[in-house]
Amino acid sequence: MARERACRHCHYITTEDRCPVCGSRDLSDDWFDLVIILDTESRIAKKLRESIPEAAKVPGKYAIRVR
Repeated sequence: MARERACRHCHYITTEDRCPVCGSRDLSDDWFDLVIILDTESRIAKKLRESIPEAAKVPGKYAIRVR
């Protein structure tokens, strides 16, 4: 099974070598907590964007904290 890594810029969780959301190659294995965004206009998605402006622009899995 491929390991999941989180993008340090938008916090999107992916198994690829490049973030499919922002295109960054700066991915980390060291991430904590997870939120799944289905609707990018939901209150949770908007709250996530308050602390991480690049996050929750497309549906998917996002890390809350990335080191």
